[in-house]
Amino acid sequence: MKRFRTAVSNFITGIFSTRPAAPKGVVVPGKFLEYKAKAEQGDAEAQFSLGFCYDDGRGVAKNYREAVKWYRKAAEQNYAPAQFNLGYCYANGQGVGKDKAEAVKWFRQAAEQNYAPAQSNLGYCYDNGRGVEKDAEEATRWYRKAAEQGHPEAQSNLGYCYANGQGVEQDIVEAYAWFSIAAKADPDAAESRDLLRKQLTPQQFTNAQKRTKQLRLQIKPKPSAP
Repeated sequence: MKRFRTAVSNFITGIFSTRPAAPKGVVVPGKFLEYKAKAEQGDAEAQFSLGFCYDDGRGVAKNYREAVKWYRKAAEQNYAPAQFNLGYCYANGQGVGKDKAEAVKWFRQAAEQNYAPAQSNLGYCYDNGRGVEKDAEEATRWYRKAAEQGHPEAQSNLGYCYANGQGVEQDIVEAYAWFSIAAKADPDAAESRDLLRKQLTPQQFTNAQKRTKQLRLQIKPKPSAP
């Protein structure tokens, strides 16, 4: 499976999830002052939205330090999307000094609230030894949690884990099924699925199709916390 070891290495280096928008619809630039007023009163969702405004330049000039400030206030109130964003900022040195261990800390807090993007990124950290010791089994565990909530990046990475026998027993039928599930949203997963197809026997392909259908019935994206 050398081809897949190369593919997973190249893919995983860039699979950090993008930061989410405000959880209740798109952040509206015209509401900047409203977000600010509520944020200053301690409203965690408003603090998150205000941080996003500064992060994305919505209704105000971009200011990553201010974004981090408000993400932190919401994160410290256990607001999962803000914890995720704060982890992302630490991971990339955006508005704050780069600190991989601190990124893991915040990803973990959001992941433990069943927030799928954070679970996927925490898996990435274990997979690559970023801010934590490499642990293939732990990486697979977190990828699976996010994958079962419908997170495409985690589904792809779980497919790579099965294809390579990385943190789990090698199973190309299971790998094909996860690549198939992720393929609609992820061109890399579609490419890997097609490559793996060439290695499947007719019976394995039949089994892989059945497993894909089973996963499609089981996987239903769940609301992210909170």
